[in-house]
Amino acid sequence: MAFIPVVRAQSFPFGLEMTLDVAPMPGSKRIPTLEIGDDGEVLVELWCKGGKGRISIAGDSVVFIPGAIADRGCPPAKVEADDALLSALTNATNWSRQGDFITFSGAQPLRFRLNTN
Repeated sequence: MAFIPVVRAQSFPFGLEMTLDVAPMPGSKRIPTLEIGDDGEVLVELWCKGGKGRISIAGDSVVFIPGAIADRGCPPAKVEADDALLSALTNATNWSRQGDFITFSGAQPLRFRLNTN
């Protein structure tokens, strides 16, 4: 009989910051980040907007609820990108982790890299 190792699922990275795995928008160095507190509070920094929210995890299910998000006088292209990203986070239903990457699955999958430095 062959030995099959059990692979333990990695836990959700509460208490860490993660950056969206995309290139910056033209003319900007900024990339959206989520800073997940130990209690599920989230500091959200988007392409231009920023604010707070909450995240709940149960197994591989995820619920993200945005809170107050400040507009900060963003140009229309960044407002549209911020709104689309918030919508994708809000509509995510599951999450998975592979090493330093967290993927939120839904209509539009989002992949984030944990900031481990």
